[in-house]
Amino acid sequence: MRSRPLRPLTRRGLLTGTLGSAALLATVGTLAGCGTKGAQQTEAGCKSDDLSATEKKLAFSNWPQYIDVDEKDESKRPTVDGFVAKTGIQVTYTEDINDNNEFFGKVQNQLAACQPTGRDLMVLTDWMAARMIRLGWIQRLDKAKLPNVEANLLPTLRNVTFDAERQLSVPWQSGLSALAYNAKVTKEIRTVDELLTRPDLKGKVTALSEMRDTMGLLLQSNGHDPSNFTAAQFDDALAKLKRAVDSGQIRKFTGNDYSQDLNKGDIAACICWSGDVIQLGFENENIKFVAPESGVMLWSDNMLVPNKSTHKANAEELMNYYYEPAVAAKLAAYVNYICPVKGAQAEMEKIDPDLAKNPLIFPDEAMLSKAKPFMALDEKQEKDYETKFQKVIGA
Repeated sequence: MRSRPLRPLTRRGLLTGTLGSAALLATVGTLAGCGTKGAQQTEAGCKSDDLSATEKKLAFSNWPQYIDVDEKDESKRPTVDGFVAKTGIQVTYTEDINDNNEFFGKVQNQLAACQPTGRDLMVLTDWMAARMIRLGWIQRLDKAKLPNVEANLLPTLRNVTFDAERQLSVPWQSGLSALAYNAKVTKEIRTVDELLTRPDLKGKVTALSEMRDTMGLLLQSNGHDPSNFTAAQFDDALAKLKRAVDSGQIRKFTGNDYSQDLNKGDIAACICWSGDVIQLGFENENIKFVAPESGVMLWSDNMLVPNKSTHKANAEELMNYYYEPAVAAKLAAYVNYICPVKGAQAEMEKIDPDLAKNPLIFPDEAMLSKAKPFMALDEKQEKDYETKFQKVIGA
């Protein structure tokens, strides 16, 4: 691959750390403490008016550095500009999602009270999308207005536990959680158990502070399905993690700040996010991505239309636009995560043949067959599992 600068902070890296974890426990704890009965909405009880026919506009909230940017003018976003030119719909694009829990805190009072948030489209990770859907805060999509999504969404992403048949969500980008190592400082690793027990790696390993990524891989390493597991299986995987922490095998738990340590060789191996490894690989050929033999975790960030959005049809038009393969390829060429759109790989050949061959952007069937999403959790499970995990990682 040709050399590219490593962007200082990837979108996935913003899902991170003790602050995010504390915020999660606080928001889950608040909901659990007061119950969600008052926060719960229903489709019949919280109706939204759609003014798209007369108001050609759209407010879109997304993560920083999660859309293509013009190399000569960073204030321009070519695919957004293309949508505006094609449809006449003016887009107010705001990068105001820095953490799933922080964003939840911004909008929960309005959504719990069936009030507008000022947003027509927002991009949230699977588990937060699941929570908002569970609370009845998301509008059902009109699939007749999403022909490109219906035709081009990857089969692997069509059915998820929190949104059967994708009635309320559409993937924006996806990614893998797996392993990585620096070949300059250590030999190849192939399994999660190697990462957690191999003597030569002691104190040179990091894991992710995102519970679903780290615990999903450990569940798989024990032969369990992270998309459908029991409390006993979770506890068994957590005990394995605790042994690695207590023995000093794991140096620390991180967001994507592991990436520079891995690049410099300060750590030898880690649990990683695929987009980070692609970026690191542009400047360091020693950085190797590993899909463990037991499997990898597949996650998505999802486009959602919140209740009381008044431009739902405009939002659906934008969703449909980003599922045009040529548009999807332009986006993927910049953000470097898994493109969820069939046909985009052929379009990527015209943009960057190297990226078109990259299995972390366009995984083959062999890799996707090993990929599992994390099980959707109910309110009690979410609180219990996060509390246990945070206790083990010392957050």
